[in-house]
Amino acid sequence: MQRAGRLIVRRLIGSIPVLLIVLVGTFFLLELASGDAVDAYLVSTGGGDAALVEALRTNWGLDQSPITRLGLYLWNVIHLNFGYSVLLNRPILAVVLERLPNTLLLMGSAVALSFGIGSLLGIVAGSKPGSARDKLLSVGSLALYAVPSFWLGLVLVVVFSVQLRWLPLAGIETLASGKVGLDRAGDILRHLVLPVGALALLYLALYLRLMRAGMVEVWRQDFVLAARAKGLSRRRIVWRHVARNALLPLITMLGLQSATMLGGSVVIESVFSIPGLGRLAQEAVSGRDTPLLMGIIVISAVLVILTNLIVDLAYAALDPRVGATEAQA
Repeated sequence: MQRAGRLIVRRLIGSIPVLLIVLVGTFFLLELASGDAVDAYLVSTGGGDAALVEALRTNWGLDQSPITRLGLYLWNVIHLNFGYSVLLNRPILAVVLERLPNTLLLMGSAVALSFGIGSLLGIVAGSKPGSARDKLLSVGSLALYAVPSFWLGLVLVVVFSVQLRWLPLAGIETLASGKVGLDRAGDILRHLVLPVGALALLYLALYLRLMRAGMVEVWRQDFVLAARAKGLSRRRIVWRHVARNALLPLITMLGLQSATMLGGSVVIESVFSIPGLGRLAQEAVSGRDTPLLMGIIVISAVLVILTNLIVDLAYAALDPRVGATEAQA
């Protein structure tokens, strides 16, 4: 427990400059973009005179210099105040926390499904490298990974929602259904089948290929030859020795892919009209709502850091040498 605690402290301290770089870099990148919230507002309302433009920029703080606004924003973020959304006229933290559970549910389900099934299929393929099932799974995973996520989502909608009418077309749950308890959970589950499937299938192929490649490499190690010499069964060698050691790179990739999957949720949430962080980010970009977009990016960065912290702990549990080295450094 002490070793895990030291590892957590080191990771959390190291995340502070990372968050600062993300925040400052995002702020100035958005400053370079053309237009702002006032321009978007005027377009949506049919325009306005110079007095209205000046009043709006003053009320929204856009008349100040970028450095001044950045300093004020940093001070507010330290106090967990992300400001107000120009587009929605609501506190940004409240809006993000309202949408966050939907994204976490989508992402958590997709990660669990893709990692679990992908790892198992990778073990099946890597248990006998060069066999017919290995070649079949390798070719199938490569073809699946080459499919764009938005196209796969649209195909699933056409097949299972439009033609077969088995699953809901969009949304996270049926609007004004009045369902509670298990009935509501079942309704949400039906709505998540297609978006989770579309997102998980792509990353499933990646984890399958990584697991298979890792197992092929582990088969060549001396300790596997020693296990064979001891007369251990092939099943025990595969599960107790080869698969466990091949899982380490997969755990590392899981942390790296957390940011990519958050980005992929933007596409999936837009295709299936899921009110999550991805769709909220799209709305913020369309409305030039810089404070809202900044809040989404900062909170997404925190989620990625926490995910990587969990991955580091899992990695240290699987390989105690890594955890001991990190804790003593």
